[in-house]
Amino acid sequence: MSQCCRKIKDTVQKLASDHKDIHSSVSRVGKAIDRNFDSEICGVVSDAVWDSREKQQQILQMAIVEHLYQQGMLSVAEELCQESTLNVDLDFKQPFLELNRILEALHEQDLGPALEWAISHRQRLLELNSSLEFKLHRLHFIRLLASGPEKQLEALSYARHFQPFARLHQREIQVMMGSLVYLRLGLEKSPYCHLLDNSHWAEICETFTRDACSLLGLSVESPLSVSFASGCVALPVLMNIKAVIEQRQCTGVWSHKDELPIEIELGMKCWYHSVFACPILRQQTSDSNPPIKLICGHVISRDALNKLINGGKLKCPYCPMEQNPADGKRIIF
Repeated sequence: MSQCCRKIKDTVQKLASDHKDIHSSVSRVGKAIDRNFDSEICGVVSDAVWDSREKQQQILQMAIVEHLYQQGMLSVAEELCQESTLNVDLDFKQPFLELNRILEALHEQDLGPALEWAISHRQRLLELNSSLEFKLHRLHFIRLLASGPEKQLEALSYARHFQPFARLHQREIQVMMGSLVYLRLGLEKSPYCHLLDNSHWAEICETFTRDACSLLGLSVESPLSVSFASGCVALPVLMNIKAVIEQRQCTGVWSHKDELPIEIELGMKCWYHSVFACPILRQQTSDSNPPIKLICGHVISRDALNKLINGGKLKCPYCPMEQNPADGKRIIF
């Protein structure tokens, strides 16, 4: 009994010691969270940015639904629409449904739906300089080659589909036709073994997603995921700027509407359109202050043009040419 009591006492002391260490660690984690995370993140953006709380909630719900549709989580998106009473038109959902149906088939290495879609949209794909249809035909041809010599005649017959693409993809077609020489010996042991690489399936999924989204007017990446990634980069900077503005009591310098108080570099991945900054006022142009091209070819903002007018004439700040301010033309990037 004495030995058992001693063992129990030692075990209890060990448990108490371990619990003390764990409790200390958990306590430090909580303090670290309180120290590094600001609970008033919403204070970075003024409520005046949104029309109303209901409008804000509706925009967020719509962004989440679009993200779910784009990720192929169709049942989750439908459930969210029902529970949030969000009315989503069928015209909005249809492109995502079609996109996910074809992508699911490609993941199962079924080229049929993608080929059918590419052929039906051939003209519009050509206008986008897309090579999607050729890559789909090439992948089908490679699948026939991988089936062995018994599919040689079928592969030769299918090669007729390459005829419309002969001018743009001559080299690739020559490589595929040259691989027929090694068909009986086995392509996996030939100089053309790279044709059997499984990476072609991942590539065709990326190509289809990019070209189909461009054709259907959809973004390749979910706007919600892009906004979230951008916010992770921008939020710490905005929190610091907000603290400085409050400290210096100059809250009116940032309107929150169409501009940020400081330039935040998000990388080339987030460049979606051309941006022009006026070389005179050092301000980014906007709809209310668009870029204006002068007769001499130099471009400045409209606000800079108005400030440079002297006696009804405008002298270009970069060259000696004088001109009528009314001759300036607005540029749309």
